Amino acid sequence: MSADEYKAQGNAAFVAKDFTKAVEFFTKAIEASPSANHALYSNRSGAYTSLKQFDKALEDALKTIEINPTWAKGYNRAGAAYYGLGEFLKSKEYYEKTLEIDPSNAQAKSEISKIEQYVGNSAEQEQANDLFKIFNDPNLIEKLKRNPQTAELMKDPALVDKVIRFKSNPQAFSQEFLQDPRLMTVFAALMGINLNDDSPVAPGASSSAAPEPATATPATSTSSEPAAEPTKDTEGDVEVKDAEPEVTEDASSKALADESKAEGNKLYKQRQFDAAIELYNKAYSIYPDVTYLNNRAAAEFEKGDYETTIATCEDAIAKGREIRTDYKVIAKSYARIGSSYLKLENYEQAIKFFEKSLTEHRTPDVLTKLRSTQKLIKEAEAKSYIDPAKAEEARLQGRDFFTKGDWPSAVKAYDEMIKRAPEDARGYSNRAAALAKLMSFPEAVKDAETAIKIDPTFIRAYIRKASAEIAMKSFSEALETLDIARTKDTELNNGANAKEIDSLYSKAYSQRFSTDNANETPEETLARVSRDPEVAAILQDPIMNSILGQARDDPRALQEHMKNPEIAKKVNILIAAGVIRTR
Repeated sequence: MSADEYKAQGNAAFVAKDFTKAVEFFTKAIEASPSANHALYSNRSGAYTSLKQFDKALEDALKTIEINPTWAKGYNRAGAAYYGLGEFLKSKEYYEKTLEIDPSNAQAKSEISKIEQYVGNSAEQEQANDLFKIFNDPNLIEKLKRNPQTAELMKDPALVDKVIRFKSNPQAFSQEFLQDPRLMTVFAALMGINLNDDSPVAPGASSSAAPEPATATPATSTSSEPAAEPTKDTEGDVEVKDAEPEVTEDASSKALADESKAEGNKLYKQRQFDAAIELYNKAYSIYPDVTYLNNRAAAEFEKGDYETTIATCEDAIAKGREIRTDYKVIAKSYARIGSSYLKLENYEQAIKFFEKSLTEHRTPDVLTKLRSTQKLIKEAEAKSYIDPAKAEEARLQGRDFFTKGDWPSAVKAYDEMIKRAPEDARGYSNRAAALAKLMSFPEAVKDAETAIKIDPTFIRAYIRKASAEIAMKSFSEALETLDIARTKDTELNNGANAKEIDSLYSKAYSQRFSTDNANETPEETLARVSRDPEVAAILQDPIMNSILGQARDDPRALQEHMKNPEIAKKVNILIAAGVIRTR
């Protein structure tokens, strides 16, 4: 089953609110997809969110953004997942990124408004986050049941149900806080406070429900930023130091490396690749930026040193993974490996690395290269299959099946003949004849046209095409095909096929103007056929009117005019239409 089919099943399951099944189908679609598809990860993220598996939803949302950073819905998915995890600041941040891409996105606007109304300013937001973490503890109720302060209270199912509801909406806790005094005791226990004692935890009570204590900070401090780590000087006194010099040194090294890279780029444009490579190496030795390795690989590629290019790109990928380089840079490395294998005519490996590049970052250029390489593989496979001797065996086999009236088997045999000898027009013409017997007339016309394209002198292909067109009631097209067939047959074969061509002419005309009314009068016939545009044009032609007038007075005059092919054609149309009656 294809990725699109699995996706459709996943969508159906999602609409039916069977989110577990939806996840299953979207997973299969992702596995079946030839390249990373952002929409599939987005859909699975939505299903995970509906199942409240927010960590998995977030993972898929971030993958969606990684594949297609310009797709607004991916950021919406991430916003929803972060919201579910209680990270409201992050949630708002991603919804705001949605609006950067799609300023009119109604969902993002609504969610941002809800977050702002729900948690207010950043200080309140941190409190909401803390509340969420406390109430989202999977062992919350058990801990409250074991805590001496709340053990008796938790025997009331109504209170337990209320606390459970706070797991999905912690902010509601503050709204009911004053309405139910017991909640103050529950909250105190969760915070590790005994309302009957000044100590952090009541004597002898379990502190398992309390959160980890924060590191103590001076009472006068108002900053939420962590203090710098204290260090000891040589005298043993404690002092605070800022670790700043290292950043300045990195920036200086990067600037110096970029200078070498810029010089290398100039030489690259001048096609002085060896000199450019030296400068890219220098840049990388000064500052380990993977971009310099990619530039070096580009120069090696232009030199035609494809094996070295591959090795350099592999180094770039390994280093990039180590230092968490932007996925777009990694994608370029993979793409260049693919291009190198393409030059080496190792198409399977080229496809493998183009697909890896698209998984990191989808670009039209790499997608085009992937499809072109896949096409090259198909063409190579087709060429390797060509065998004239086996094509002749298939032709004879097809002829036997055709003679016996086994049309499906004849089509299969001619299929094989075409694969073995794709430039032999007979294979397409013969298959057209078999397809016509199966009443597959459009396919028969297509095969006949292919045969004509391969060999424009192949009269049999014209005849088979015209026969199929008559069967489809495409009479004008059939007559045009027969006109070409007659001209070529006269030029090339001295009219050897004239009888068969004339028979098809007659068949096309008679079927074109046939009627079920055997007692139709000449006047009725003229009224009916005059609706045919070609007949109407002939009847309105003053020259033809003059010729027809002469024919009424002297029938022999018509025979003289019939020597002109154009006039003969028009007269035959009028005869077939019944305007001129020969009897």
